[in-house]
Amino acid sequence: MDRARQGDEEAFGALVREVGDRCIFIAHRILRDADLAQDAVQVALVQAWRELPTLRDLDRFEAWLHRILVNACYAEARRSRRFAGNVTELEVDEPALRAVLSVHDRDQLDRGFRRLPADQRAVLVFHYGLGLTMPEVADHLGIPLGTAKSRLSYATGAIRAALEADARTPILDREQLA
Repeated sequence: MDRARQGDEEAFGALVREVGDRCIFIAHRILRDADLAQDAVQVALVQAWRELPTLRDLDRFEAWLHRILVNACYAEARRSRRFAGNVTELEVDEPALRAVLSVHDRDQLDRGFRRLPADQRAVLVFHYGLGLTMPEVADHLGIPLGTAKSRLSYATGAIRAALEADARTPILDREQLA
């Protein structure tokens, strides 16, 4: 860490290799687009490289980097407020999850997740995706604990409402589609 702060590119590269996969995971879950996620991670890492000498508490590197990453994701989401018509198969992190959830269930969850603002998605990703406690989520996002809790509450309520709305929507039978 000290060598990276002093401008050693190899030392910073080692840090990036250590946290890079987690950063991609976070950005992809927030932005729901692999290309946008890679762009956000790249922007965050460049900013982290530039601002690393200003980091006071070296033990907080990962939380500090996550905060930079989430802000880069928010900026990327604002820039790309467009509907992406392409269909992308998302990788499921755990094989057991794939067995439990049907394609329909995953599709419903994904649609509900896409309807959320980026700040609410970020709280869900850090809490459920990374398994952080709410105080840790608040710390990583640089927001008050109460704000993190309210965003989690709004996000889970919005996803629940979206799932219930989808369940109430009648499905057209095959004869109507033909």
